[in-house]
Amino acid sequence: MCGKPRAIQVGEDRFARRLGQGACPEGALAGGPEEGGAMTKRTWLTTAALVAVVVVVGAACTSSSTTTQPSGSGGGTDPCKAKFGCVTVRPGDPLHIGAIQSITGATATLGQPQVNGIYAAIDYLDGKFDGIPGKLMGHTVTLTTQDETDPASGQCGKAGGQTAATKLAADPTIAAVIGTTCSSAALGVADTILGNKGVILVSSSNTSPKLTQEGVHNTFYFRTAQNDVIQTKVVADFVYKFLGIKTAATMNDGGPYTQGLTAGFAKFFKELGGTITADEAFDPTVTDFKPVLTSVAQGHPGMIYFPDFNPPCALISQQAKQIPDLAGVQLMGSDGCNDATFLKTAGSAADGVYLSSPKASPGAASALFNQLKDAYTTDFGAPASSFWPNAFDAFNVVAKAIQQVAIKQSDGTILIPRGALKDAMYQIKDYEGVTGPLTCISTGDCQSQTAVNIVVYKAPDTPYSPDPATAKNPTEVFSEKFTLGQAFGTG
Repeated sequence: MCGKPRAIQVGEDRFARRLGQGACPEGALAGGPEEGGAMTKRTWLTTAALVAVVVVVGAACTSSSTTTQPSGSGGGTDPCKAKFGCVTVRPGDPLHIGAIQSITGATATLGQPQVNGIYAAIDYLDGKFDGIPGKLMGHTVTLTTQDETDPASGQCGKAGGQTAATKLAADPTIAAVIGTTCSSAALGVADTILGNKGVILVSSSNTSPKLTQEGVHNTFYFRTAQNDVIQTKVVADFVYKFLGIKTAATMNDGGPYTQGLTAGFAKFFKELGGTITADEAFDPTVTDFKPVLTSVAQGHPGMIYFPDFNPPCALISQQAKQIPDLAGVQLMGSDGCNDATFLKTAGSAADGVYLSSPKASPGAASALFNQLKDAYTTDFGAPASSFWPNAFDAFNVVAKAIQQVAIKQSDGTILIPRGALKDAMYQIKDYEGVTGPLTCISTGDCQSQTAVNIVVYKAPDTPYSPDPATAKNPTEVFSEKFTLGQAFGTG
């Protein structure tokens, strides 16, 4: 709603201009995520979204209108009387989707591109990237984004995830949520809060293996990002086999994402014959890493692997080069480091740092992926990090599941059974996404069953270089593809 000012996200004003529409009047910008208001990057969603928070009154699922049961429902049983009931979308009302992303602070370069990817998917509901939104089952789509950034750290994390998920879980009109940015915002936090309300959570960037681990996985949680069991295997192969480095130290902030990467790397690296000389944990809010780096140097590693976020990644890169005993030691991070913020903050200290990230392998959807890239650049500028295509896919698999289970009544009202929606997600098979053909398995991992491609770059020659020519065609130092089964050693 117009009122409390907030920062305009990258590309927002440009996108509004492209559509020939204005946002709120100057000095009365749309309400930000902290207010629970609907994000207005796509100002075309509804005229009402420009001037007020969209409120859709949830109604009970019983109705005198004639209903059409979804395919596979079997008929005879009212799914709205099952646990968690139904989301009701009345004629003329928007279908309401939530998002939990880091859109402020140091990790906004990870979260905001994912919000952009969702908006691109909403645009493409009509089969065109033209700035005119399509409709889902005859309804416009409103996106409400809550910020998961923790004000104390300026990074995505548990505290922000709890606040954001609590707000969205309290809204009965939310059909599904796309998020979170960070694994720590989801694990035992957003996945539990939303799952307890029967709301599915689909992340496009959570990669911690623990989120889909047997005995831990919340059945309402899914992801279109890769499981980091795959990435850690690739990083270990790169360090040991490609670079020929036999000793390595690891550093992490104790969160599920960073700890999962360093633990997985250590496992695969040692299986190859490598030695881990140190495994250090640090507080992500600190800015002086020299004591930890000095301690790491005593083990004489050939590589330091520090898959964190920024600014820690940038600060570690800068300060490692100030430790004489680390001269010649290779440095490496992963996708949490590999964004535009890293290159800007680290400056020349980024040069020579290796960075791993997933790379979309669209296969049959290659033409669509190319169209999406062009539309994204036009609307939002060059991508600042790697998970925006996964967000495009996340929205689309949610839309597919909604179409599968929604019950359309004779007056145009649609009912979305929450339990059936969750079940439909597990039925997604060989969906031609822009990141590859996606199948959602029992763990909630929705990814290519053929293989996931992980690429290693050497900064500053990355997809997020400030040089447009470099960003468009970055040099791939190393790449490998594995299925989840291959990474686990089961297939």
